[in-house]
Amino acid sequence: MLITHGRIVTFGQEPQIIEDGAIYTVGDRIGAMGSTVELNARYPDEEPIDARGQLVLPGSICAHTHFYSAFARGLAIPGEPARNFLEILRKLWWRLDRVLDEESIRLSAQVCLVDAIRHGTTTLIDHHASPHFIDGSLDIIAEVVQQAGVRVCECYEVTDRNGPSGAKAGIAENVRFAKKLAAQPSPLLASSFGLHASFTLGNETIERSVAEARSLGVGFHIHVAEDAADELDSETRHKMRVGEHLQAKGVLGEKTLSAHCVHVNQAEIDLLSKTQTKVSHQPRSNMNNAVGTAPVQSMLASGVCVGLGNDGLSNNMFSEMKAAYLAHKAAARDPRAMPGDTVTRLAYQNNARIASLFWPHQLGEIAPGAYADLVFLDYYPYTPLTSGNLPWHIIFGVDGAHVTTTIVGGKVLMYDRVLLMLDEEHIAAQAREIAPRVWQRFVDLSLREK
Repeated sequence: MLITHGRIVTFGQEPQIIEDGAIYTVGDRIGAMGSTVELNARYPDEEPIDARGQLVLPGSICAHTHFYSAFARGLAIPGEPARNFLEILRKLWWRLDRVLDEESIRLSAQVCLVDAIRHGTTTLIDHHASPHFIDGSLDIIAEVVQQAGVRVCECYEVTDRNGPSGAKAGIAENVRFAKKLAAQPSPLLASSFGLHASFTLGNETIERSVAEARSLGVGFHIHVAEDAADELDSETRHKMRVGEHLQAKGVLGEKTLSAHCVHVNQAEIDLLSKTQTKVSHQPRSNMNNAVGTAPVQSMLASGVCVGLGNDGLSNNMFSEMKAAYLAHKAAARDPRAMPGDTVTRLAYQNNARIASLFWPHQLGEIAPGAYADLVFLDYYPYTPLTSGNLPWHIIFGVDGAHVTTTIVGGKVLMYDRVLLMLDEEHIAAQAREIAPRVWQRFVDLSLREK
């Protein structure tokens, strides 16, 4: 594939903007890049895709999401509104995940992947839960991922909240899926070992999970100190904070991804840094759940790799960048907090480091040898755009709605806003058809547990 006449934004360690640039892809990776004149001359037999002066960026990466949350949009929760994070879990998420069946798991993934492709998000690290349909649930999602053509790392959420049999089944699903991918590798799929959070896990379950993950050579994907309740539980049950407890049990490490880390203290931050544990930050979700603002800049200053996820909200990572930029200023009451170049470092460089746990070649950057995961945006700035002011253009000007073309591994998934791999209209119609049934099961369960 030869892409010409693009305004190429490379990102990487030293971001550049190549005016009237071109990219030549070989297989699933970038083979060469330079000016349009240069590459047209070098590859005269290739019929080019004309980017028509659009911005060409690396595809966005989402470091933490939940496909299973899709049917929460517009869902009315019976009873009084949740007053805190634990009530949000009990009244919404721990009921919604229990009413999912094969059909709703499939459609949840499909609608999220349509949304991702539309908004230029080409790599997602998902954390799945469906307690009444565990065995084979990750295969359902994997099938949809292969059809859509997007990169996804999957895991199943192990927890003790559904009893010993549920925990055992969750562990087995992580093991089964990881072994299947090892035997039948896919360039699009990867696996990690899912754990919910310290406060829903007993020591025995954690120890069994650690033993299995080590035998597989994979790390964990776990929620850490999203709410103060997680820290309180750990201090009550284990006489130590969450980070200390997870370190003692062997969960932290260079292959582990910790979501949120809103309430970690400096000692825990030092542990995250020492163990090279990665962190994903979800500002929109944190604001929505009123759990606080993660100490991202303290983590970065201590050498922790912090990326950006969305926790199951829309897969428009440009919206997440804007939220990160604003949330920290409001929380700190300091306009200097979380500058634009820090936000884009989370979204591109650091998310690429997190993605490197699962894929062998470079993501989040346009460079020879990197995966050919690219997006075109019809953003035509009315002030100068340079590598120096790029982060502020992205925060104040660019949005996922500007994405016109999405390419993953050299394969075009959307061209001029037309999806090529998924039938968006059909998927949306199917989702609307089954949503009332999913919601009714949710209401019935809510009334039984009132």
